Amino acid sequence: MAAPAPLRIAVITAANRLPDLVDPEGWNEALRLRALIDSLERGNYRVAGVLGADGQLPERLATLAPDVVIVDAESGARDAIEHVVWATREAPRPIVLFTDEHDPAHMREAVAAGVVAYVVAGLAPERVRPVIDVAIARFEHEQEMKRALATVTDALRERDVVDCAKALLMRKHGLAEPQAYARLRKTAMNQSITIAELARRLLALADLFD
Repeated sequence: MAAPAPLRIAVITAANRLPDLVDPEGWNEALRLRALIDSLERGNYRVAGVLGADGQLPERLATLAPDVVIVDAESGARDAIEHVVWATREAPRPIVLFTDEHDPAHMREAVAAGVVAYVVAGLAPERVRPVIDVAIARFEHEQEMKRALATVTDALRERDVVDCAKALLMRKHGLAEPQAYARLRKTAMNQSITIAELARRLLALADLFD
């Protein structure tokens, strides 16, 4: 049995160019990025690309199609996170923030924005897999919760639509509630559509003739 392919990682960073020789901060940022990439590769992850948090990020992420997005940001992390969350809105992915900034308020903002793991002060090789495994697990759990909530919300909307259609039939034809529902159900079965879809069509027609 073939081993599973390594997860593909996209790293989002401001250090996507060679640092200025006279800029110590630039060198520190580049060295931190190199250490991060080394840790990921030693953890058997494939770094699919290093991208800047700019206007082209959505297209570049779509092309790379990474399994996980890591944001490497010592400063300006808020802007980077906003770019990443916006860039992944159509195809959500686990987002991990790697930073040297220990700021509880910033951490809460990052998590609220969509970050599923917030890593402070280094990503040692032995911590790579647990951090990313937890990030993926939490991301999948949140996605499942969102799907469950969407299902419940859709069901409530459909029930409201059916209730409105029943009320319309009761008012227009002098039917009792069970009779109105039975008529909706029979007509929906005859037309091979759901009761909710029939109710929507009925209400749309009612609007035309009111």
